Amino acid sequence: MAANVLEEDSMEQDIESPVTIHQPKLPKQAREDLPKNINKECAKRKIQRYVRKDGKCNVHHGNVRETYRYLTDIFTTLVDLKWRFNLLIFVMVYTVTWLFFGMIWWLIAYMRGDMDHIGDSTWTPCVSNLNGFVSAFLFSIETETTIGYGYRVITDKCPEGIILLLVQSVLGSIVNAFMVGCMFVKISQPKKRAETLVFSTNAVISMRDGKLCLMFRVGDLRNSHIVEASIRAKLIKSKQTKEGEFIPLNQTDINVGYYTGDDRLFLVSPLIISHEINQQSPFWEISKAQLPKEELEIVVILEGMVEATGMTCQARSSYITSEILWGYRFTPVLTLEDGFYEVDYNSFHETYETNTPVYSAKELAEMASRAELPLTWSVSSKLDQHAELETEEEEKNQEDQNERNGDVANLENESKV
Repeated sequence: MAANVLEEDSMEQDIESPVTIHQPKLPKQAREDLPKNINKECAKRKIQRYVRKDGKCNVHHGNVRETYRYLTDIFTTLVDLKWRFNLLIFVMVYTVTWLFFGMIWWLIAYMRGDMDHIGDSTWTPCVSNLNGFVSAFLFSIETETTIGYGYRVITDKCPEGIILLLVQSVLGSIVNAFMVGCMFVKISQPKKRAETLVFSTNAVISMRDGKLCLMFRVGDLRNSHIVEASIRAKLIKSKQTKEGEFIPLNQTDINVGYYTGDDRLFLVSPLIISHEINQQSPFWEISKAQLPKEELEIVVILEGMVEATGMTCQARSSYITSEILWGYRFTPVLTLEDGFYEVDYNSFHETYETNTPVYSAKELAEMASRAELPLTWSVSSKLDQHAELETEEEEKNQEDQNERNGDVANLENESKV
């Protein structure tokens, strides 16, 4: 009964019309003296995102002196480069190696005197039909790429050429393996797969099963599903410890079903991820009025394996306080058609308003405990009543004792007379 009364009170609180606050009318001189840029500065003031809506981290690394660490992991460095730089390095590596070995082939021919016996049928050159640097460069390309046109061939009278052929073949294979492997990893990266994993534009806070919950929606636009999908959420908020230490951008876990297994998703259709605001939640003491004043950011991370390639994919997004709607729910997007279910992604980001208490979860819990446990009030009142009765009985006993003492004194006086 008490719970019903509490629910009715909260419903009445929600449906109350907003109160219009009238600003006091100031004199003209006072209005002119007010700073005109206050509202503009407040409007321009925005919370700096830690993670952007598209999932890219808004963090830049500066003053990195130990740049040699990037060269120790050159493969990852090349994969992380942008496509234009990656293609430029790809072309430059092959071009430099062809030019380098072409120069060596030309030097061998020049030092052996092959250039002086061009067209001499009695002379056995190191490489047949090599008559200049251009032909040496072409022979280097044919050797490293194993084209083998058959016009320029190495002879058995040139041991230094045979050794160079072996060295170029081995190094060429290494270059091919490295660069082709780098390009293959670059192409097969699952970053673009995350483009078809979508998050709702806003997060909402409303009641679900009698509890205040923070919710957001995720979906997959492709028919090929994400295998072993899991969801995580982090609260990014600066804090100050009891000792006075300031921790910028402190990360706090937001439980979205880790202990119950609800964080592991079967992402066939859009799902609403719910976080129950309880005593362990960082939103325990945040009410509707206090929420816009908070400088916080919620980072959500969706991970899983791509079904087609088996590679791990990660999609990210974030919500700041202006993107958290209090008292709203998501519009349903799943409908039952003739023999199948249909998802309407036009309504994926849509929300509708619902009756939700404006109090924090802590205040709601305190109100519920007071409504459900009137025993504490009755016990205290009964103790007070018992104490009052005891004082009244003591006063009566004292009055009776005084009357008795008075009667005894009168009898003694009469006996003396």
